[in-house]
Amino acid sequence: MLAAATYGTAAPATGSPRPAVGVPAETPFPPSPAGAHSLEWDVTLFGPAAAVSTTATALAVLPGAPSGAFLEPVSLPGAAASASPPRPSVDCRHAKCVALTFDDGPGPYTGTLLRHLAKYHARATFFVVGLNVVTYPGVLRHTVEAGHEIGNHTWSHPDLTRRSAAGIRSQLGRTDVAVKAATGVVPRLVRPPYGAFDRVVRAQTSRPFVLWSVDTLDWRFRDSAVVARRALRSVRPGSVVLFHDIHPTTVRAIPRVLRTLSRRGYRFVTISQLYGGHPPRVVHGAAPRKRP
Repeated sequence: MLAAATYGTAAPATGSPRPAVGVPAETPFPPSPAGAHSLEWDVTLFGPAAAVSTTATALAVLPGAPSGAFLEPVSLPGAAASASPPRPSVDCRHAKCVALTFDDGPGPYTGTLLRHLAKYHARATFFVVGLNVVTYPGVLRHTVEAGHEIGNHTWSHPDLTRRSAAGIRSQLGRTDVAVKAATGVVPRLVRPPYGAFDRVVRAQTSRPFVLWSVDTLDWRFRDSAVVARRALRSVRPGSVVLFHDIHPTTVRAIPRVLRTLSRRGYRFVTISQLYGGHPPRVVHGAAPRKRP
């Protein structure tokens, strides 16, 4: 079921402790601060002008969220080119759907991943790092052409709770611009590194946060069999699964994941498709389904 995020809830250890920048660099990220929230925003630009809404509206699901403050928009040249939500091809309230998500790319293994996904007519959501977008623009362009959804995972993968408001906006805005330059579309989703955010982070954009319900810990377990097993044992209808496509072991695990879940009757969809084209402001846990 969908669970609203609550301030004061400690985040589980999750996400990659490795730098997503300059793949395949291996310098550790600083650890997430204690009490950081494991919540991912699905940052959506609604309409051609990326209209600005108020914090009170955007954070209505969060107790204790500041009210009355205005969200500041990211300045995007040509924001009218922002992609509209993909039309849902399946009603995930009734069908068995799963959303596979991939963080930290694009990278040298993303092309192979795209071929694996294509064999199963699978759609996925890629939360990309800006510095890697400018390194692999062609890979990201192919990702969009293949029908996958793109999310913003910041410019250089910092812990946003340690950045100023201006720094947070810069991290998101520079990535939006890089993605648009490479693909012609603006990211409609955002996933803060480590899933870490606080009220200051939330106040910098009107776009919602998207979380995951299944963490494969593929950054820790560099073993394809382990990664596949961790995903397969935890997936339920409506699950949002976290992977990192910068790891070759993760990419090698995907054929088994796709094959097994296909046999179980799952459909592979993007985040927007999972929610019928309209993701909620905060996605935390599996998407709700209607009872038969």
